[in-house]
Amino acid sequence: MEECLKENELQNALAICLEEVIRLKTELETQKKQIEALMKTQQKLFSISMDTGYMENLRYEWNDPQTAQDSFYYPKFYKIEETVESIVRDKKSMARFGDGEFSMMAQRERCRFQKVDLTLAERLREILRCEEEGFLVAIADQYGSLDAYNREGKHGIRPYMTAQIRQEHRRLLNLERVYHNTYISRPYAMYADNMTDAPRKRFQNLQRIWADRDIVFVEGALTRLGVGNDLFANAASIRRIEAPPVNSWDKYEEILAAALRVADADSLFLIALGPSAGVLAYDLYRAGYQALDIGHLDLEYEWFLRGKGGRCPVEHKYNNELTGGDQVADIYDEEYLRQIVYVTG
Repeated sequence: MEECLKENELQNALAICLEEVIRLKTELETQKKQIEALMKTQQKLFSISMDTGYMENLRYEWNDPQTAQDSFYYPKFYKIEETVESIVRDKKSMARFGDGEFSMMAQRERCRFQKVDLTLAERLREILRCEEEGFLVAIADQYGSLDAYNREGKHGIRPYMTAQIRQEHRRLLNLERVYHNTYISRPYAMYADNMTDAPRKRFQNLQRIWADRDIVFVEGALTRLGVGNDLFANAASIRRIEAPPVNSWDKYEEILAAALRVADADSLFLIALGPSAGVLAYDLYRAGYQALDIGHLDLEYEWFLRGKGGRCPVEHKYNNELTGGDQVADIYDEEYLRQIVYVTG
């Protein structure tokens, strides 16, 4: 009897010890998660503090759509994969609005390649308000957390997204609308994962848009979409309308007329034309064609192929984002020259 009591006492003691071990393990795991969260917070603070002058954006980045507790406005966004699927499956058209377009609507000089024009500004405001089923409106996903972007990407966003700019955007945007993401055409340089396999997958997904399609590029004369790379190699055919490399809006009516003249029933228009691109995409959509503003996509692919993790000169292509990017080397490519079907006067 005494031995049974001792055995029961021993079992009870072991059970108590086991419960204490489990409690301590759970407590240790909780503390570990707290330490990891503190380290992430410290890293974010360090990252932002290293960017002198960008502390103003801190409250916006931390009050992202998941945690916002006050009146900050955060547009809602579709995932880029959803946008691509909609374009491929339903043949939707798209205009993209970035800092250049918003500055144009505010009648403020920002683009080196397009002077302010009141008519262009009004057309952009009209298209930004468009809510037609077949036409997608994209703005930049840069209002809240910037964790998806690398330091160069954050460095470009933070000084631009001031309280004044946010107020301007809020007055122009529909607070209840879900927008598409302008960065659909920027799959590489600004992303934190750009040295992984993720950019390649993003480009491959985008290539589904023009697979086996008859493409008409409408581009600035020195843009040269796809020249020297295989980004559009899976297209059925390519034709090009060459517009002025700067101030293309001055020739807009001629560009639109040329596009309508060369189009076939199932033509896919891919446009790289600065702030004029969204207007042209919309007007071609209203005329019954699929048209997409894809500005910067080809340069992003060139940077991806070079694998340096960011922007770099591409000597035979116009680049408004790098110093000296308007100094473009001549190119002699017979296939490229054969593709040109119209050059604006």
